[in-house]
Amino acid sequence: MPSRIAALSAALLTSALLVPAESTAQPADCRPAVRVPGAAHQESACLDDLTTTGTLNSRHTVQADWAGLTAEDLPAPGEVPGIQIDGYFSDTSTTNTHHGWNHDAQFVLRLPRQWNGGLVVTGTPGNRRQYANDRAIADQVLAAGYAFAATDKGNTGAEFFTDGDRPGDALVEWNQRVTQLTIAAKLTAARYYGRPPSRTLAAGLSNGGYLVRWQLENRPWLYDGGVDWEGTLWTQQDNLLTFLPPALRAFPAGDESAISAAGFAPDSQFLWDYHYRVYWDLTQRIYREELDPGYDGDRLAGIPFCASGTEGCDADYEYAERPAEVHRAVERIALTGRIGKPLITLHGTLDTLLPISRDSDVYARMVAESGRTDLHRYHRIENGNHTDGLVDEFPDRLRPLAPCFRTAISELEDWLDGSPSADATGNTCS
Repeated sequence: MPSRIAALSAALLTSALLVPAESTAQPADCRPAVRVPGAAHQESACLDDLTTTGTLNSRHTVQADWAGLTAEDLPAPGEVPGIQIDGYFSDTSTTNTHHGWNHDAQFVLRLPRQWNGGLVVTGTPGNRRQYANDRAIADQVLAAGYAFAATDKGNTGAEFFTDGDRPGDALVEWNQRVTQLTIAAKLTAARYYGRPPSRTLAAGLSNGGYLVRWQLENRPWLYDGGVDWEGTLWTQQDNLLTFLPPALRAFPAGDESAISAAGFAPDSQFLWDYHYRVYWDLTQRIYREELDPGYDGDRLAGIPFCASGTEGCDADYEYAERPAEVHRAVERIALTGRIGKPLITLHGTLDTLLPISRDSDVYARMVAESGRTDLHRYHRIENGNHTDGLVDEFPDRLRPLAPCFRTAISELEDWLDGSPSADATGNTCS
């Protein structure tokens, strides 16, 4: 196993408990912070640079949150001075240990000194914490002049499923927390700058992309548009509980045809071993536990890497055969395709966690069947994986998606401005 992959595996499965400290750097023209409506606690700091170059030095980000999401050579922007507000909303769960708060529903809000009038709101990918989008999303949009807001979604970590009382509660909270932050961030920006945002965009990758889809379907009045980077799809027919178990059964047996039949691109075979060990097994068990805790009895999230045939093994999970209450839990978070504002979706053809044929290809059809094709642009990125963390290991086989995401933001701006787009329907980005 190459050392790069081993190191990345460790980074993805652990989270350093670093505590950002107050910066000593105070730009001379930094205005006092304003209160974030609804926040139970907040702390603010004037910073010479809100991008990751600066926040790493001032300890106003946590690199472990965004480890493994981008390629090492992703360009960094210049300095963006402004104010950062960290805080949390009222919550009863304690999975997020950042700042020593041991409190969920944490958020970060960054307000650049030179504001373009816009706001970008994000929820985190995977089960990561609020700084997870700092490198992939925040750097770019802050450099363009946007205010930026991110939430930890109300629960974090591999045991996120312990939050809530009913199956699906933890995932339902994700959507609620993004809505909550969007409203609060819009009001905060209006108070700080003296005028409301002229444009609010939702953006996110993986689970964060799911949140973009859900918000534009269910809360479109809060946004002007969104960019969805390989959002997780939840429907009764296509969800990760339907395609991961066949892959978990087939991989140890070397059954390549069965893995392909589950939806994974045959050309992604060189990525299967890594994803089996790092993603497939863990993802199946923790999301199944959240939505179907009764499957494995009293166990919490099953038996790691169990052999097919073992009692309660997730490799043998059959979603279609599970009781009605399991399907009702999924229905609580399901997508419909009925978006109400412009959405750009990006998805890599070699995505080896959420295969494109079982996710964004399906979602594009759902949008079309809902009669919303005029609100949707879909870019299939050849040789893109789920995230860009393995691009440095396979530079000749994988194409990074972060540059495509950055192009998509510009495309969305042009779209909303009514300007012709360089690529409204194609499969490439620049």
